[in-house]
Amino acid sequence: MKPHAPRVTGALVFTTATAAALIVAVTAGGAGAEPAAPSPQAAPGGVTYRETGRFTTAGKPRDLLLHPESKNLYVGSDDLADTADVNEGGLYVLNPADGSVRSTVTRIPGPTGTLGRRAVTRIGAALPGDGVVFGYPLRGIGTAKTGDETAAGAWVAGATVTDIGPGTGPGTALVAQGPVLAEVDLATAAVRRSLTLEGGDSFAVDTARKTVWFTDFANRRLYKVDTERLAVVATVELPAGEGFGGFTEVDPQTGAVWVGLDNSVVVYAATGTRLGTLSGKDLPRAARFDSATGQAFVVWQDAGDPSLPGSDSDGTLTVHRSADLTELVRPVVLPGNQVQLGVASLAVQPGAEVVLVSSPAQGTITRLERFVPPEPSPDPSSHPSPSPDPSASAPSPGSSAGTPTGPGPATSPAASPVPAPAGSTAAPGAVVGGTGGQPPAAGPAPASAPHGSLASTGTTVLSLAGTATALTLAGWALIRFRAGRPGRTGPG
Repeated sequence: MKPHAPRVTGALVFTTATAAALIVAVTAGGAGAEPAAPSPQAAPGGVTYRETGRFTTAGKPRDLLLHPESKNLYVGSDDLADTADVNEGGLYVLNPADGSVRSTVTRIPGPTGTLGRRAVTRIGAALPGDGVVFGYPLRGIGTAKTGDETAAGAWVAGATVTDIGPGTGPGTALVAQGPVLAEVDLATAAVRRSLTLEGGDSFAVDTARKTVWFTDFANRRLYKVDTERLAVVATVELPAGEGFGGFTEVDPQTGAVWVGLDNSVVVYAATGTRLGTLSGKDLPRAARFDSATGQAFVVWQDAGDPSLPGSDSDGTLTVHRSADLTELVRPVVLPGNQVQLGVASLAVQPGAEVVLVSSPAQGTITRLERFVPPEPSPDPSSHPSPSPDPSASAPSPGSSAGTPTGPGPATSPAASPVPAPAGSTAAPGAVVGGTGGQPPAAGPAPASAPHGSLASTGTTVLSLAGTATALTLAGWALIRFRAGRPGRTGPG
């Protein structure tokens, strides 16, 4: 046994272990650099809606409907208190681009059929081609279209009508008279069938799934009603709270029901399973959906009470991806939109390029257009074009043969990713609605694809693996050399 064999073997082990450690370290670095699945992120910077018009041509707006076929904006309005010499109540038809009045329905039947100018508080459904079904106090159900001065209408017998929506067939409407849900004839207001619930006064209709979601805010319950049988098929318990309810709306694309409660919006799937909650400092008072982009729009009104902490009389519009509730754009401030003088409503143009929001307190309708800031032009000085390096084409003086002097794979300009411009978000085509495509991305552009990182890492690993192999072979050669030398028995 040779005394120096352990020393040589130790050197070999150290060399091999060092190379292996380098390989492991680089491999681990590559794995750590692989981006995880992006998590939802709220409000990508810059994308928002900005005001492009404010209409004061429709009295005190109480409800809005943008007709899907005629594209007319229908406005149910009340009388403004500060114009004592004029009664602005009625049904208005506006041009949604500039707010100009196309026609006004001023003659609406009373309980005895007498025509008069009356407030229109709710718009229940769009009629085929053009026109709407609307409700007016106390129990009136009317219909009218663009160009009409007189509405067709009748009064429902019984208690005050508290909500109205589309019926299950032509010529009908669904109405709530407190806890009574009834289907009535549009021409005569005669009740065809009805259902009495334990409580409630408002509802939302899911025509695609033949369902009505009837809300009992006082008892914090939500009833799922099958419209074919007009029977309750499920009951959902709403979260406990002390405030009043805001709204009940159904996403026509998914069937999810959105309920405004206190300072939050609670969302349930079509099956009644709770999906999530949105919270804010103001009161959620209206919601609408755009099926083309899969987006949900919520208007939050300020309480309008200066004695309450945080009350500033300004409301907010928020935009969410309806599938997972992710906030998609920066919240839009609605100056002066508070709830003391009436509940706001909104309408969304298909494609979500334009949103119209009413403010009863101000007697206005605000037109908002989607705004995506342009991406900044790249700074040429920060990304100079790569030029040949003269030192890479020939070895430097004094360099040993076989030693690389040019840049390796990890530093090659072709392999270096170009950083995105500062402040940029997803591409405009992925954010702006109106094409019927996928909803906007919720966060910043994702990092480089995982396989790109691993490809770069793989090149480095192969290079280190070659180095490790060479070191190992050199070590074994050294052992063989030292083993073959005679007379090496002592120290030396």
